Amino acid sequence: MKEIGLFYGSTYGMTETVARKIQSAFRKFRVMLHNVKDASADLPEKYDFLLFGTSAWGIGEMQSDWENWVFSLGKMDFSGKKVALFGLGDQKKFPDSFADGLGKLYSHLPDKSVVVGEWPLDGYSYHASLAEKNGRFVGLVLDENNQKDRTDERIRRWVDQLEKEFSD
Repeated sequence: MKEIGLFYGSTYGMTETVARKIQSAFRKFRVMLHNVKDASADLPEKYDFLLFGTSAWGIGEMQSDWENWVFSLGKMDFSGKKVALFGLGDQKKFPDSFADGLGKLYSHLPDKSVVVGEWPLDGYSYHASLAEKNGRFVGLVLDENNQKDRTDERIRRWVDQLEKEFSD
């Protein structure tokens, strides 16, 4: 069974909980979880398939553990890899910077052509997001504060989509 490296940053456990739900949703791949706080910067190179997840902090910052770790991505060789992203945000409290942490994480990837797993904007209500590119989110966006009841279904649909995209 092929392995996916899932790397996340989590301060209070919300992103870690989502990462574990994503891990459990995969059927065709084995997902190995790595908190970026404890992971070496070269560990992603071991995987052909990568998932990166962050929450948004304050007005659109990435989770603090990513702030240091993300710069190593610019030195990584993404040839032959597929990368999917997920992010958490609060569309009511921060409608002008909804899920911006995800957008900032995306901006640090040196090769955007390896990114899969775009997600539709339907069902969200916000004003602006750095995670939105060309009418879609760059990855799965979840709002655990206001739409927690939609999380499991969104994860299921996204993982189904990724299992196809990772198999192509």
